[in-house]
Amino acid sequence: MNEEFFQKCRTDFYDSPKNVLAQNVCTRIDPFDACLSRKSLENTQHVFTYKIENEGKPLTNQKSSGRCWLFAALNCIRIPFIKQYNLDEFEFSQAYLFYWDKIERANYFLNNVVDTAKRGEAVDGRLVSFLLSDPTCDGGQWDMLVNLINKHGLMPKKCFPESYSCEASTRMNSVVKSKLREYAKDLRKLIDNGATDDEVKDRMKKQMNEVYNIVGICLGIPPEKFTWEYYDKSKKYLNIGPIRPIDFYEKYVKPYFNVDDKVCLVTDPRTSNLYGRSYTVDCLGNVVGGRPVLYNNQPVELLLDLVTKALKFGEPVWFGCEVNKRFAGKQGIEDLDVHDFKLVFGVDIQTTMDKADRLLYGESMMTHAMVFTGVSVDPNSQKPTKFRVENSWGEDRGEKGYLIMTAEWFKEFVFEVVVDRSIVSQDVLEVFDLPPIVLPAWDPMGTLAK
Repeated sequence: MNEEFFQKCRTDFYDSPKNVLAQNVCTRIDPFDACLSRKSLENTQHVFTYKIENEGKPLTNQKSSGRCWLFAALNCIRIPFIKQYNLDEFEFSQAYLFYWDKIERANYFLNNVVDTAKRGEAVDGRLVSFLLSDPTCDGGQWDMLVNLINKHGLMPKKCFPESYSCEASTRMNSVVKSKLREYAKDLRKLIDNGATDDEVKDRMKKQMNEVYNIVGICLGIPPEKFTWEYYDKSKKYLNIGPIRPIDFYEKYVKPYFNVDDKVCLVTDPRTSNLYGRSYTVDCLGNVVGGRPVLYNNQPVELLLDLVTKALKFGEPVWFGCEVNKRFAGKQGIEDLDVHDFKLVFGVDIQTTMDKADRLLYGESMMTHAMVFTGVSVDPNSQKPTKFRVENSWGEDRGEKGYLIMTAEWFKEFVFEVVVDRSIVSQDVLEVFDLPPIVLPAWDPMGTLAK
C-alpha cells in the first residue's frame, strides 16, 4: 500500500458525514454501546412461558476468577436441594471444588508431562508447547465437575467460604504455573536420563506436596468433616454433621441431583466432525483415572428441543456458550440484532461467517458457562423463541443478574448443554458407547468455560 492509497482512504472517510458522526461518537464512548439497537432494547421483556419455580438465591458472583463452570453447576444443583430442605436461600461452596480442582489439575498436568515425554513429544512441539502455555487455568468442563464431585463430594458455602484468591485467582495461578513449568523441565530431564517409573513417581509426589502447600496457603484447606447448622423457611433450627463432604453429597444431595444421570451434548457443525459421533480432546481433564471429557455431537436443533423440554419439566440446564458475541452486557441481552455494527462501521462482524467457519478460523469458541432457568415458546409451533439465563456475575447486569437470550442467538453461539438422560432418546444415548474420536489438545472444542 502506497501513500496515494492512504490519501484516498482519508479523503473518502471525511467525505462521508456518517463516518464523521460515528467517529465523534466512538471516540467518546464504548464503540459497542454506540452500536446498540434501540429497537432491540424496546422489544426485550423478561417474561417467559415456562420458568423454574424456585430459582436459587442469592444471585452468585464469581468475581475476578474463571470459575463459571463451577458456579453454573452448583447453581443447578442447589435448586432441587433448596426445595427438598425447605430453604430460603443456599449456596454450595464454590471454593471447595475450586480447591480440589487446583490440586487435581496440577497432578493431571504432571502426568501429561510424563506421558508426552514417553510418547516422544518434543518440548518445543505444538502439543507440549500448548500444555505449557497454561498449566492450570480456572476454566473447566462438565465432565471435570463430575470427577470432582464423585471423588470429593460437596459442602455448604458457610462451611468453606471464599478467600481472596478464590475471588481474584491471578496471583495464586501465577505461582502455581511457574512451579508447574519448572516441574515439567525437571520431569522431562529425569526421563531423558533414564529414571525408573518409581523415581519419576517419587519426584512427582515431592512436587505435589509443594503444590498442596501453595494452594492451601492461598485458598485454605477444606476440613475433613464439617457440621452445617441452618434455619429452614419456618425458622426451625436444624443441623447436619459432623460429616465428610463425600458422604454429604451421597446422602443429602445425590438423591435429588445425581451428576451421573446428566449427559453432555455438544453441537459442532464443522464438516470434519460428524453429528451422531462421540469426541474427546487429547490431554484434557482434571482427575487422573477419572471420567474423560466426552462430547456427543448433535445438531443444534436437538439441543434447543432438549433444553426446552427440560425447562418445561422444571429442571435447570447447565450450558456453555461464547458469551460476548452480540451481547449487550449492561442490559444482559444475547440477541443477534442487539448491535447494528454495519450502521456505525460500514461493515458487519461476528456473524458474517457461519458457525463452522468461525470455529475453523479462530473467530468462535466456548468461553462461558451459565444456567437456563426459563423459556418462551411460540404458541403455534411450540418452538422456543427466547430463554432466561442465570449468570454468575452478580446483580449488576440484566434483570438483577439474569440475562435474556434469543433462540437465534442460541443457534449461533451455544456449543454445549447438559440435560438429564431420561429426556434423551436411546439412539442419541448410544453415541456415548462409540469409541470417541480424539481431537487435538488445541482444538476449539477443548476450550474451557471460564
